[in-house]
Amino acid sequence: MKRESSAGFQSWGRLPLAVDRQILFRNAEELVQSISTQPAGLPYGNGRSYGDVCLAGGGQLWGMRGLDHFIAFDRTAGVLHCEAGVTLQEINQLTLSSGWFLPVTPGTQFATVGGAIANDVHGKNHHRRGNFGNHIQQLQLLRTDGSLHQCSATVESELFNATIGGMGLTGIVIAAVIQLQPVASEWLDVETIAFDTLDDFFVLSANSEADWEYTVSWIDCLAKGRGIFSRANHSPSTPPQNMTIGKPLRIPVTPPVSLINALSLRAFNPLYFYLNKYRQGRGLQHYRPFFYPLDNILEWNRLYGPKGFYQYQSVVPPSAARDATAEMLSVIAQSGMGSPLAVLKTFGKISSPGLLSFPMEGTTLALDFPNAGDKTLRLFERLDAIVRAAGGRIYPAKDARMPRDLFMSGYPRLNEFLAWRDPGIRSAIVARLFPS
Repeated sequence: MKRESSAGFQSWGRLPLAVDRQILFRNAEELVQSISTQPAGLPYGNGRSYGDVCLAGGGQLWGMRGLDHFIAFDRTAGVLHCEAGVTLQEINQLTLSSGWFLPVTPGTQFATVGGAIANDVHGKNHHRRGNFGNHIQQLQLLRTDGSLHQCSATVESELFNATIGGMGLTGIVIAAVIQLQPVASEWLDVETIAFDTLDDFFVLSANSEADWEYTVSWIDCLAKGRGIFSRANHSPSTPPQNMTIGKPLRIPVTPPVSLINALSLRAFNPLYFYLNKYRQGRGLQHYRPFFYPLDNILEWNRLYGPKGFYQYQSVVPPSAARDATAEMLSVIAQSGMGSPLAVLKTFGKISSPGLLSFPMEGTTLALDFPNAGDKTLRLFERLDAIVRAAGGRIYPAKDARMPRDLFMSGYPRLNEFLAWRDPGIRSAIVARLFPS
């Protein structure tokens, strides 16, 4: 039987608190049989979205983690058929021993397949593989009227395209067929390079994408340009026997104030830069710390204290990338706010089928900001103006406050998408961003 509970739900940023009623479904059959009798709600995976895209705004959540079955895995072709509640971690645990890996993975493996599709997540290899949605062969989608749809790039393709990156608003993904990529081992050949200016970053990025599967950089948000560039390929090498992978740590309590502040940033960022500059070079690294470094600190979001944090992730097109990125970093440095978790990378030309997918060719900058109330929101208004003028957009999966006009200008296919919205889906982000 399905289980029900009413509780305060927060996204990973711990900002919006909504008393949503959650129904946890034990399997797909329960969900299919009862969905047409349910009040409006929202499918809910593992709650790893940063903003309000995973919340129902005081409504009903349909818990999907019970739909966690692997349906089929073709170990020869690398094609995986699984339910939407399966996490990326569970996929890695199943497929890596057979020489297959996720073709695209975000910065956490605790996200579910349904969440990865709804937000059309991207990773460090967009220039090679595009988005998660580029590797979905088929979706099974349940609409709230009880109808089931098997859709793909060739069958009900418009519904398929609306569902990828559609924030869960077109129906409930029950299962998906995913094409994996072959890998030689769980290890990567990684090279790290310190850079001192933004121009250095753009040169490194342009020179790396032809030969390296993964590229990404950490950037010092207080120094306006210096950072650490990382690039990697899957490795067939066997690591030395003394190489070990550390066990996860846990943040046991929420501190009374944010531990991420101007003082800690001024201490941490130079230390991190010079330590990694000293250690720069090539070496073997296991996939977990390379792709999912923060997964090794369980409940790290508590570090931002009881008020939580915002993430601001933008992308701006190539023609404006250098100047817009420099201006954003300058504004952030002047504010004294920011995060040690600052990521800068470029997106390639591969387009996603998703009508509302975030990545486009250009440069993306992502930072976490402690919630300091109006001070933080005023900073975001200045960053919004830069992104808007550059013809860029903000990532809804990371957002909790984007203005509607910036959303509508950043996603020109919104009207196409609206025709496929499921009227029985209710989401906190809809009331904030979508035209009525």
